[in-house]
Amino acid sequence: MRIDVWLDVACLCKTRTDAKRFCEGGKVSLNGQSAKPHRELKLGDVVEVSKSPGHRMRVIVRGLTEQHIPKAEARMLYEDVTPEPSPEVKAMLELARLAGPRPARGPAAPLDKYEKRRRRDAKERGDV
Repeated sequence: MRIDVWLDVACLCKTRTDAKRFCEGGKVSLNGQSAKPHRELKLGDVVEVSKSPGHRMRVIVRGLTEQHIPKAEARMLYEDVTPEPSPEVKAMLELARLAGPRPARGPAAPLDKYEKRRRRDAKERGDV
């Protein structure tokens, strides 16, 4: 079975296209080697997927199917053996999250025509 199809069916990637991109981008390894999308997968193989910086998921293949199945059943296709990150790595990820970019905050509600007119008049008078 192809690894990109399995990643999609096992719900480790949202779509098969995403799984293919992950494989081509070097974010998926199979038994310690970089995996191309067409690489064949067998029971007992170890798959590692880099989802985000600092987070590498490691799973052991326990089942194979090419048919899409419910997410609860898809979790039975693999065993998650991802090691717990060390306290230093956890602290670093928390700092990176806190220091990350903040989303821009706009006005709570759009301005009505009266408020727009009042602001425009104040600006023309130089009150601002």
